[in-house]
Amino acid sequence: MIRKKTDFNRRQILQLMGLGAATLLTSRFLTGCAVSPVTGERHLMMISESQEISLDRQQSPHQFSADYGVVQDRNLNAYIDGIGRQIAANSHRPQMPFSFRAVNAAYINAYAFPGGSIAVTRGILVELESEAALAALLGHEIGHVCARHSARQVSKGLLADIFVTGASVATSAAGYQGATDLVQGLGALSAGALLARYSRDNEREADALGMAYMTRTGYSPEGMVQLMEMLQRSGRNQASAIELMFATHPMSTERLTQARMAAQTTYQQLQRLPVYRDRYMDNTASVRRDKPLITALQQGSAAMGKKQHQQAERHFQEALRLRPGDYAALVMMAKCQLVMDRNTAAERYALEATRVYPREAQAHIITGITSIINRKYNQAIHHLGEYDRLLPGNPEVLFYQGYSWEQMNHRRQAADHYIAYLRKRNQGQRAQYAHNRLREWGYIR
Repeated sequence: MIRKKTDFNRRQILQLMGLGAATLLTSRFLTGCAVSPVTGERHLMMISESQEISLDRQQSPHQFSADYGVVQDRNLNAYIDGIGRQIAANSHRPQMPFSFRAVNAAYINAYAFPGGSIAVTRGILVELESEAALAALLGHEIGHVCARHSARQVSKGLLADIFVTGASVATSAAGYQGATDLVQGLGALSAGALLARYSRDNEREADALGMAYMTRTGYSPEGMVQLMEMLQRSGRNQASAIELMFATHPMSTERLTQARMAAQTTYQQLQRLPVYRDRYMDNTASVRRDKPLITALQQGSAAMGKKQHQQAERHFQEALRLRPGDYAALVMMAKCQLVMDRNTAAERYALEATRVYPREAQAHIITGITSIINRKYNQAIHHLGEYDRLLPGNPEVLFYQGYSWEQMNHRRQAADHYIAYLRKRNQGQRAQYAHNRLREWGYIR
């Protein structure tokens, strides 16, 4: 059953793709009406503020890991967090536990979880040209949190529909596709399913709130115009790099026009406020130096999406030539090697990634996969354990730890893990496999 290399590969990767989705669905929603902190209007709301925060804490770590972890530049993160907190203090929900960080992903995006965890990618940081534009971006995401857009979508059942769709795609992939599509999808499904797909009305409201918040904080409204111009420009020139942002944040010429109009009318007297271009350039110099690297990662990711794996490999090689120890580049290359069935090379890149960034989880799970495929079961158990320690909550880790113990003829340890797994999962191929083994060994009847 799982002894076939390709079958085992498919199922393991599927679990990586779907990581964290199930826990969101376990939240208990409360039905009722709530007053919008922004408009004062009453809306049907099935999730409380405390549940928004709990949901955020459950899910945001999985998304940050899917985006190759928080950047390891403490000064850069402190800079972004400082700006974000100042803007949040001037928002409609200053009591929320807002936090702001950069993540290593190369695609152009920013996103907010409902409890106030907000991230910006390296890909978007290298495109911005002033602190005011960054303030506009963070203000926009704060606007989504303040308007409770994610909570309102949950209340309408839209987010649940996204999860059902995601599960259907994942199940289909497990049954009928090879490892190629699934490896390419690591992280992408997480981003698409866990983050709300905002409507154009949501985007207009978040734009308006973002401009209000940033100007209250002392930034020129020109920052929002700069942000919209950059998104339009990037959409034309780097379609694949900005695709996810446009999927979750619908962009239109109307939004740019509206930003220009608001800057020239409502906020006309504030246009002389600073944009802090030089300060932005100084504080983001470390990430902007890596723009050629980020471009190579974007090109490699686009090639992977088109199943042009050898071309993707060349782009990832270029990225690693530019910065040999870049964590995202190492993990992307490991996945590229895995999809081309070069398991020894995949293991080597994944192991190097764990050395570069030992506190980030994704490289550990990929090392666990490749170690099992390469029959290095002790190594697999170690890295699966590290993954579970860093990013707990995925029961599938128990199964693969049990499988590794079984392959080393440690029946007691294997049985303990299979039993623990069956307490959390009692259906599917892995559950049937674990049940059969326990029955053969006399642990159950």
